[in-house]
Amino acid sequence: MTLNDWERNGWLQAHRTTPEEIADLLALVERDLADSRTSGLSADWRLNIAYNAALLAATAALAASGYRASRDQHHYRVIQSLELTIGADRKIVNRLDAFRKKRNVGGYERAGGVSKGEAREMRQLAESIAGDVRSWLTKAHPELLGR
Repeated sequence: MTLNDWERNGWLQAHRTTPEEIADLLALVERDLADSRTSGLSADWRLNIAYNAALLAATAALAASGYRASRDQHHYRVIQSLELTIGADRKIVNRLDAFRKKRNVGGYERAGGVSKGEAREMRQLAESIAGDVRSWLTKAHPELLGR
């Protein structure tokens, strides 16, 4: 499948991004990565913040590719798109999707289900994805980095 196929299925919408939008998304990624290191927060919340950083990085890659995810299964589509935008390894996509599910439980159903190690692992995954997105943007869409 391609991103064009996803658009035909109604999973994505065409979107024209700007360097400003990409800069704003990447600034949010950095903010969330920093905030996910804040001591005194629950592991649930640190995982949630790191997850948001990864989701924003994936959103930037999708926007740079000319799309935005539709509302239906928005997070799932953004995560899955990493394989088609930056060429992320399926294992990374699957790991982030597993954290999406874990975040949903911790955010909506039950407190205390996330360990400190899981929160740390999510932050490390988000840092890796953010770095991969930045590298990909530098190579594939330098015009969007405003440099």
